[in-house]
Amino acid sequence: MPIFLGIDGGGTKTSCLVGDEQSVLGSGTGAGSNFVRVSESEARESLATAIEQACAAANIVPDQVTRACVGMAGAARPEICNTIQRILAELIPGEIQIVGDMVIALEAAFGAGPGAIVIAGTGSIAYGRNLPGQTARAGGWGSAISDEGSGHWIGRSAVAVVMRAHDEGGSTPLLERIMKTWGVKTHDQLVLTANADPAPNFSELAPVVLSAADAGDTLATTVLTQAGSELAALADIVIRRLFQDAATIPVAMAGGIFRSSALARQSFYNNLRSRHPQSSLNSTVIEPVRGALAIARRMAP
Repeated sequence: MPIFLGIDGGGTKTSCLVGDEQSVLGSGTGAGSNFVRVSESEARESLATAIEQACAAANIVPDQVTRACVGMAGAARPEICNTIQRILAELIPGEIQIVGDMVIALEAAFGAGPGAIVIAGTGSIAYGRNLPGQTARAGGWGSAISDEGSGHWIGRSAVAVVMRAHDEGGSTPLLERIMKTWGVKTHDQLVLTANADPAPNFSELAPVVLSAADAGDTLATTVLTQAGSELAALADIVIRRLFQDAATIPVAMAGGIFRSSALARQSFYNNLRSRHPQSSLNSTVIEPVRGALAIARRMAP
């Protein structure tokens, strides 16, 4: 019996599914394995952990894997693709296909059909395919210049708004939460940390912003509302390029920000519908790893 394996290698979490031709047999998770965010050794450990957990849950060993598909941001870059290929070849046998994270997300949401997917995790990107098979993307160009609405963007934006509030003579619980998370005690220390080289991990502040918004913090609410708007703007670009004459536009969401923040989801929906009333949004946040497993199943033996 052939055994298939799918991996979603995110910046914060690595998800793995093992399955046969019909069913999911086991799942596993590890820390982040995206080479844009973590070192090669960290990525290898995360991938190994996720694979071992999934295989153990399926009552198999990794050597039984027939084919695998890995989705990861930056996979189009040869140096990243080659490194992933080398690491995975040390962990599992068989054919291994490396694709972008947006490819497995689109597969999980729509299979071979048309639609647009917006991913908001540590980073962000919008990607779509129309009925003739044409594709388009928007965003996902890295945290320094893009990744709008992502965990990184939310953390960086939160620091910006609390410092603006400080300039205006105000204070907010969000500021105190951020300073506590980063282990700083003064505004000057916060500024030095935020402007450090290399840059700090702004995405680790995203849960802080989510928690503050749940507690009613107005600045946190503003940041998450704007995140939803930014993500809708990415979707708008893809939709305008691919679906100008479509009567219905299927749209789906993926990633931890959508999964964790009802406020970001609602803002995304409101902004998307105002721009494209014909859009049809799947309210369920998609699990891209299921798309990776589906691609592994149909890879040529």
